Amino acid sequence: MGMALGGEGAHGKNSAFSESSDINVTPFVDVMLVLLIIFMVAVPIATVNVKVNFPDSNAPPDTKASAPVWISMTKTGGVYIGDRRFSSVEEVGAELEKETPVSQRETTRLFLRGDAELPYKSVLELMNRLRNGGFYKISLVGHEAVK
Repeated sequence: MGMALGGEGAHGKNSAFSESSDINVTPFVDVMLVLLIIFMVAVPIATVNVKVNFPDSNAPPDTKASAPVWISMTKTGGVYIGDRRFSSVEEVGAELEKETPVSQRETTRLFLRGDAELPYKSVLELMNRLRNGGFYKISLVGHEAVK
């Protein structure tokens, strides 16, 4: 013989048992913030900051490559693996051999970026050093010519 207080009965708006039709966006916001943080960390890691003036190329881009190693050569003689600078071709070859197990050298994809004003001999010296170390998948990167 109880009495319900309020106009909605025992299960009205003021009751602890009422259902809410409002959308709870808190989980959505949490997921979006986590994704934002992941992208903010991942994007700077995936870029190479070495400025290189590319020669033109008409070859189609390779879309099958995964986890490439970027090697850059500047016209001033700098040689880079990613953003790490090395003073000689020999140092670059030794560093790649140290970082890459022998069993993975034949399948490791190397992308060689060279400045357009760089002597051809310098590029070939680096390619020969890499091949002597067991790296056979070397791709030359050029600027895609717009027609």
